[in-house]
Amino acid sequence: MSPSDRSHELYRRACELMPAGVDSPVRAFRSVRGEPFFYERGQGCHVVDVDGNRYIDYVGSWGPLILGHAHPEVVEAVARTAASGLSFGAPCRQEVELAELVTAAAPHLEMLRFVSSGTEAVMSAVRLARGATGRDGIVKFSGCYHGHADHLLVSAGSGLATFGTPSSAGVPESFARHTYVLPLDDEGALGSLMEVRGSEIAAVIIEGVPANSGLLVQRPAFMRRLRELCTRHGALLILDEVITGFRLGPNGAAALYDLRPDLATYGKVIGGGMPVGAYGGRRELMERLAPLGAVYQAGTLSGNPVAMAAGIATLRSLLADGGSAYAELERLGAALAGGLAELFGRAGLPWSVVRVGSILWLALQAGEPPRRYEDIDPGCAATYAALHRALLGRGVSLAPSAYEVAFVSLAHDDAVIAQTLEAFEEAVREIG
Repeated sequence: MSPSDRSHELYRRACELMPAGVDSPVRAFRSVRGEPFFYERGQGCHVVDVDGNRYIDYVGSWGPLILGHAHPEVVEAVARTAASGLSFGAPCRQEVELAELVTAAAPHLEMLRFVSSGTEAVMSAVRLARGATGRDGIVKFSGCYHGHADHLLVSAGSGLATFGTPSSAGVPESFARHTYVLPLDDEGALGSLMEVRGSEIAAVIIEGVPANSGLLVQRPAFMRRLRELCTRHGALLILDEVITGFRLGPNGAAALYDLRPDLATYGKVIGGGMPVGAYGGRRELMERLAPLGAVYQAGTLSGNPVAMAAGIATLRSLLADGGSAYAELERLGAALAGGLAELFGRAGLPWSVVRVGSILWLALQAGEPPRRYEDIDPGCAATYAALHRALLGRGVSLAPSAYEVAFVSLAHDDAVIAQTLEAFEEAVREIG
């Protein structure tokens, strides 16, 4: 039996039942020219597939598993809560406790509401912004991903002050016509658009650190200008902290940039591995939601006790001892990034590692790491695909896309980092 027979057979069956055999496109491994393996279990920083192959995991369920897989405190909280009921469709104690933890960490969150995903959080925050301002226009940035709501699946239009165009089939042009797309790190373009269209803009939305098209760290000056222009023109600033919230620290990217958004969206870490999202902001805005106001949003599974319990256990662990966990995440992230940079230098490669805390991205191109999606060399995808395959063969699992990031968890340790660097050195030699 080959090392992937069971995964291959499951994939064959899945392809008969689900488009490309998956429930989310990147899982199909198309961009790394491979075939997905099927997970059997996870423990700490490792995952094991159905064929018994064990990998050091840097995907971490795309970010939420900051404590590692099957963390005992999270598992115990989920099991204890599930024994009393999976869902009520009614208020529960756990949603109040998690709301207290989240709002205490972020000064700009005077109130929040839980939903079941990051997409739902962003969709709801945008609706709230439109309802609060009475405007329809939304500004997003090229390369930023905010979930798959229709009005945000939009690519750049043909000119500075033109509306975007749909980037997915099934999105009506009439929806996309309310969304403007700008390049990141371009204060001039932002200022010009707001000068022309500012009175039509309900909200400007940006990822805390754009992390779905590389890791595009923005300059503090750009973020300050963004805040300033939103205030001047009466638009709301939505900070999408679905990835960065409680990953970079208790106050996420808002603290990184010393930024106070009007609304913010959350997911990933606050669910501790369960499906959870949230959006929140100033009290006067949040009180526009039904049943207090005219902006409607609802969800049967929003705030369900099991998901809330996972989030509570995760945040309590992260915030214990004054948040010392974040110092350890910083140390581990720096150790991995530093080791990789040294390795690439010895190999004479022009590659670099972009890092913010425990989030890392391999910029497999020459020159300064890009700050804009347009500056990423698409030719790097083939190199990444080869590197991805070589690392899988050595027991290291990275995201199956050159544009996705890697996540370090508290379950990774110095020995695992050293093992990862050894695997990278061998993989780099293999792909030449």
